[in-house]
Amino acid sequence: MIELEHDKLNFSFPELHPEAKLSISFQRTLRIPDDGRRYPLPPGLGNFPLRHIDDYANRVPDSWLERAGVIMPMYQREALWIYFSQPYSHERCSSYPFAVKIYTGKINAVTGKEFKNGLSSYKQDYLVVPGQPWLDGYCVEEGTIRQFVAMPLGQGYTAEEQLTGEAEWGGIQILVYPMDPDEYEARFPKRARNEAFSDWGAPLVGAPAPGGTAQKSLNKMGIAPGGRMKQEIYKDIFGPDSFDQAHRSRCFLHILNSQDWQRVTGEAAPSSPVSAQSYKNAGLPWFDYYDENRQSLPGSKILDSLKSISTPPRKRILPEKAENERIRVIKLGPKSVREGDFWDESI
Repeated sequence: MIELEHDKLNFSFPELHPEAKLSISFQRTLRIPDDGRRYPLPPGLGNFPLRHIDDYANRVPDSWLERAGVIMPMYQREALWIYFSQPYSHERCSSYPFAVKIYTGKINAVTGKEFKNGLSSYKQDYLVVPGQPWLDGYCVEEGTIRQFVAMPLGQGYTAEEQLTGEAEWGGIQILVYPMDPDEYEARFPKRARNEAFSDWGAPLVGAPAPGGTAQKSLNKMGIAPGGRMKQEIYKDIFGPDSFDQAHRSRCFLHILNSQDWQRVTGEAAPSSPVSAQSYKNAGLPWFDYYDENRQSLPGSKILDSLKSISTPPRKRILPEKAENERIRVIKLGPKSVREGDFWDESI
């Protein structure tokens, strides 16, 4: 089950275990310089707003409705990072583990491979949460990612276009597998409070807080590789067979540019983030996170071969405009998100 509440996607599997819960949000952030240097983690500047696509069924293409999910605004060349959060069980000294696959335009952000069902036992193609607190980009080599940056489809920048030659999907796709409940009970039994045991999965201390439109006229947005950043993608310590691959939830995150967001929802998109230089000039902190007890993945040669957005564009990107429309009020509160049809289950 997936619910949208306070701009977070809440995944839960009550049919398996009452503690099987995971929240995913998308943090707005500044775009780091794309100059070949490796930068520390930039801060979160608040959640991107998320809205149910079904609330705007008459304003989006039919293909988007088939894929279901949610919509989100991003300015062209804006950056994001993905934040994972969960309830913490003090009796078990852990949160419930999940395997999470992240795709952009149906390109795996860990391996660079196209979509495939299940969890790979040959080469890890997923993240393990808790343990992986966030993901900022494509895993290009051990300890280094290339930042997730928004770009319009059709100009050749996105990972999808560079690797497939097509500009079909765009957006972000999420696939979540919970740990097998028997495995969870065996690995993390309830213990008395005076017992000493591991604090694996404990919340991070000092971590940055997350803080009648014509259907055919919308401009698709995708994710492209930006600047290089220091980040570890941690190796799975459990193994893919520890997760219940018969149960999973999936969500398609459609991305609109600021102009289309206002046309579809009637809301103005959040103002564009400050530049890296402005942030540095203000003396604000960057972040570093490293877990010496975990082994990081080596990175993907496929993703490392991608060209960054610093490559001259084939088309001039026009500045975005804001259109004023009457704001449509949507009732707040948790509401189920449809998973939709965008996976080929036969693969």
